[in-house]
Amino acid sequence: MSSASEGRFLSSSVPLLTPPPRCATLLTDDGVPVEAVYEPCTAGVGTPGDAAAEGPAATPAIVVAHGFTGSADRPAVRRAARVFAQRAAVITFSFRGHGRSGGRSTVGDREVLDLAAAVAWARELGHSRVVTVGFSMGGSVVLRHGALYTAESAAGHTAVRVPAREGRMGSEGAHSDAVVSVSAPARWYYRGTAPMRRLHWVVTRPSGRLVGRFGLRTRIATEDWDPVPLSPVAAVPLIAPAPLLLVHGDRDPYFPLDHPRMLAEAAGPGGAELWLERGMGHAENAADDALLARIADWATAAPPA
Repeated sequence: MSSASEGRFLSSSVPLLTPPPRCATLLTDDGVPVEAVYEPCTAGVGTPGDAAAEGPAATPAIVVAHGFTGSADRPAVRRAARVFAQRAAVITFSFRGHGRSGGRSTVGDREVLDLAAAVAWARELGHSRVVTVGFSMGGSVVLRHGALYTAESAAGHTAVRVPAREGRMGSEGAHSDAVVSVSAPARWYYRGTAPMRRLHWVVTRPSGRLVGRFGLRTRIATEDWDPVPLSPVAAVPLIAPAPLLLVHGDRDPYFPLDHPRMLAEAAGPGGAELWLERGMGHAENAADDALLARIADWATAAPPA
């Protein structure tokens, strides 16, 4: 699954007793190398009974799925990782076509395999509870991942039918125990805002993909989706019984509030918790430290499925 390439990521201002980050290259089920970084929980480091001393099995892990044009080393992702690490171990990674990962971005389709590799790595490292937190494109990926990779499917039990290409997947240890989706779209091909019209130009036009590669450091696949992957709103009902949190800003310039409300409605009564954040914009860049801390508190306290 992984080959270690230790010590590459930035040092931080945490105490010297904090174990250093651990870097690795993960191989997805379709053979794409994905860069990933593991950071142990910093809660109570150096004190009796601290999280690190108790070992990974006693500590939740949060796997962070960044937005389109992001990467594991972008400042907003590093900031989220620092806040999350105060409550859990953290894995950040770069989706295919982003950062130092291989392949090309499929803008939310095959990225589910990248997330599955990161979740499986968290379990290889000894964490028995793993929560996925995704932003924007990553928010749609964690929803699809939560629907397609379940503890039941890993055990060979399939209770819900999904499209044939995306039948529930059984990769051992690749399922999440809870899902947090921030600033995610509810449906594909949405062009109702100016930022989304610009994004579609970047993704679908040759000149746009050149801008993506050289201006946004994102390598984008040229092929259309075939078939169209399971949409976020169709994925949401399949996530249960895993807990689901939906977070969205009321000033999101990409996706207006009908998107999170549509997702919450699709989850059904009690199927999801919805936080509509006053004054918040879009995704990880707009999530302040206080919101990130609340998300981490929910992720580490949510009851297991």
